[in-house]
Amino acid sequence: MSTPLASYGSERIGFICGFVFAPDVPGRATGLPEALEWLHHTAGREGEEFAWLHFNLATGATEKWMHDHLSLPDIFQEALHEGSQSTRIEYVDGSLIAVVNDALYDFSFGASDIATLWICVDQRRIITARRKPLRSIDRLRAATKARALFRSSMDVLVHLLQDQCDVLVQIVRDATSKVDRIEDSLLAGRLETRRLDLGALRRVMVRLQRLLAPEPASLFRFLNRPPAWIAEPDVAALRQSTEEFAVVLNDMSALSERIKLLQEEIAAQVNEQNNRSLFLLTIFTVLALPINIIAGLFGMNVGGIPLNQDDRGFWTIVGIVVAFTLPALWIVLRRRRD
Repeated sequence: MSTPLASYGSERIGFICGFVFAPDVPGRATGLPEALEWLHHTAGREGEEFAWLHFNLATGATEKWMHDHLSLPDIFQEALHEGSQSTRIEYVDGSLIAVVNDALYDFSFGASDIATLWICVDQRRIITARRKPLRSIDRLRAATKARALFRSSMDVLVHLLQDQCDVLVQIVRDATSKVDRIEDSLLAGRLETRRLDLGALRRVMVRLQRLLAPEPASLFRFLNRPPAWIAEPDVAALRQSTEEFAVVLNDMSALSERIKLLQEEIAAQVNEQNNRSLFLLTIFTVLALPINIIAGLFGMNVGGIPLNQDDRGFWTIVGIVVAFTLPALWIVLRRRRD
């Protein structure tokens, strides 16, 4: 009776989905009571079947329930609360603990559209937990429902990492397309994008690059000395996934440099426009200086103003203004050419 009572109201403890797999056999969906019963009967036994259980940590009771019923390693519980969320994979206490960052399901190139997925893998099960819907998990669920075949629990983890890499490739492809359009508009002389927009895109690329780059020490230690229950093909597939990650991260770094150059180009164009505007303002100020001085002098309400009674006084003043304005215009234009 303990198993049904422990799993009562699974929607309130954040259980999202569960599947039981066998080597080269499509996974079958399972509810939480059936999954707990399967884990109870297979505990400590040899076998080829394995299960994947996925939980939502946004539900308040999920973490406590997982701690009470799944016998997860303490380091997994600690990883849920630690401040550092950098991507890493390490083998501790007979289980593989992975902290993976991924894009949200509704990713829109926002710096906050990145969330963390916590994974615990052993020979018979793979436990995943997240607080927000992630793209890679959605792709893995879709592949499982489409009757994808997995050799082992490690193969599920590798498939998840490959899905994440595919998501990142798509993000880099979309970002590159946006940067290409911005670059084409700049080359065509149309300044249609603000530096702030490029800055936001660059911040996303830098944050993805910082969070998604796996910590090399623990990863290399695991790849060099994998546990006995992990087959060599799975280790090779994981090594290939890390290499693909490295390629994507290099593409992100190159794209960030392109964005930086575009920001500098936009800043240069803006400065050039400002200098042109200031130069025009200077020209008009210099040209208006003689007439302003003369108008100020002759506008004083005092006696003895010259040419006051002269019939040609207006044209005399116009000649004086032109005589001073033309040399000033010539000096300004000459300095501009210099």
